[in-house]
Amino acid sequence: MNIAGNLFIITAPSGAGKTSLVRALLAADKQVSRSVSYTTRSPRPGEVEGTDYHFVDEALFLHMLRDGEFLESAEVHGARYGTAQTRVHTVLQSGDDMLLEIDWQGAAQVRSLYPQAIGIFILPPSINTLEQRLHTRGQDSAHVIARRLTAAREEMSHIAEFDYVIINDLFEVAVEDLLAIIRTQRLRRDKQLWRHQELLQKLM
Repeated sequence: MNIAGNLFIITAPSGAGKTSLVRALLAADKQVSRSVSYTTRSPRPGEVEGTDYHFVDEALFLHMLRDGEFLESAEVHGARYGTAQTRVHTVLQSGDDMLLEIDWQGAAQVRSLYPQAIGIFILPPSINTLEQRLHTRGQDSAHVIARRLTAAREEMSHIAEFDYVIINDLFEVAVEDLLAIIRTQRLRRDKQLWRHQELLQKLM
């Protein structure tokens, strides 16, 4: 499927800092839109409906799934997540860039429909750092954190399926690395030819 804009997929184990990195990216680059996923899990402290997620119950989620409304969907840590496909397609066809925060399962589903999607995997500098960040968040019990660490190792085993890898050790450096990937993809020949058709006609 040909798309005018870039489709970026950002994946990371829980606690690697993906949400903070994406927030910094969106503040620095207004040409990127973030797709707001649907989820059946409860909101965490500070999360806002329609900004962080669309929080829905199991029945509505399954109804949307049966109706084919999701570009991708997955079950993670006992909750369902899904990306509505209509807005993603509309944004990309307009020439703007779209960013998806999804797990490796969802990334594989998206690549089957958008093979040119750009995958970015965020890694922690160490397992100890990842565990410390999960504890510092103060959102999960020790049992849940242990489960998340086990899941993190499984998620990180899929790193070879992604195009870029960012190690989130120094946050400011990781943000600059993420911005560099976004800007580099915009400068690809096919994207530049599409964006600057009128200029190229005049030059040639």
